[in-house]
Amino acid sequence: MRLRVFHARNATLALSAVRDALGEDAVVLSTRRVGGGVEVTAALDLAEPELIPPEPEAAPPELARHNLSPGLGESFAGLDLAAALGARLVFEALPEDRPILLVGPPGAGKTLTCAKLAARATMAGQPPIVVTADGARAGAVEQLAAFTRLLRLTLAVAAVPEALAKAVQAREPGQLALVDGFGCDPFDDAQAERLHRLIRAADATPVLVLPAGLDAEESAEIARAFHMLGARHLLPTRLDMARRLGGVLSAACVGLALTEAGIGPQVAHGLQPLSADWLAARLAQGRMAQGRMAQGRMAQGLHRENTA
Repeated sequence: MRLRVFHARNATLALSAVRDALGEDAVVLSTRRVGGGVEVTAALDLAEPELIPPEPEAAPPELARHNLSPGLGESFAGLDLAAALGARLVFEALPEDRPILLVGPPGAGKTLTCAKLAARATMAGQPPIVVTADGARAGAVEQLAAFTRLLRLTLAVAAVPEALAKAVQAREPGQLALVDGFGCDPFDDAQAERLHRLIRAADATPVLVLPAGLDAEESAEIARAFHMLGARHLLPTRLDMARRLGGVLSAACVGLALTEAGIGPQVAHGLQPLSADWLAARLAQGRMAQGRMAQGRMAQGLHRENTA
């Protein structure tokens, strides 16, 4: 509040001075006679007006049960779900101009994804080079070797940068190279540095493989860490099993383009190219399933009442 005292020969002149100095919103607090005229004390309230923000638009109802990060659901508001996903997320095919290095935390599904990509390329008449950089996990090499034997492909084992560089250099011009990376904790400096050296040695495109169904904020933090290591694409797995996909959306929103998704254990047909329409339908499935479950429970309750 701003206070000022005005002196004038009479009250009319004093009030005129108040309006000139403080404006029409000024409030007269007191008036008294003094020697030579009138003294007026006036005030102007300088407090900022209270601003009430508009109500945020509600998230699409299909996302209500998917456990999104706080505030993320509202970023998809305003359009139908497919259009909102297309506006908010990036969908791209897997880049194949450089070796693809599948990266991610342990148990994400990198080895099976590598086998699926290799099988698809082989069935298309374009057999790829397949390399594993995971020499530490028990059974990792044997698991991928079992798939490559069925596909009549040679598996190269290259757990160090020099060996990996040599392995991918053996490919023919235009030939796809697939590298199964090791299970990496991106928050561990030593593991992050090892992964960085592998990416650089192979001149590879790192693609993050991340399972669906994880906590949304955890997924976003993991995705952000791999993004800092060079990943620009996200291939989520277990979309056939996960009921809540908030983790997938949160991970994609850190700057990763959605490519394909693992939708089952089948090697030959276990990948689904992702699009806004397909993902919108998949997100809505959980809502419809929930409605069917509720209807089933209601029907069971009515049946018990009728037979009681």
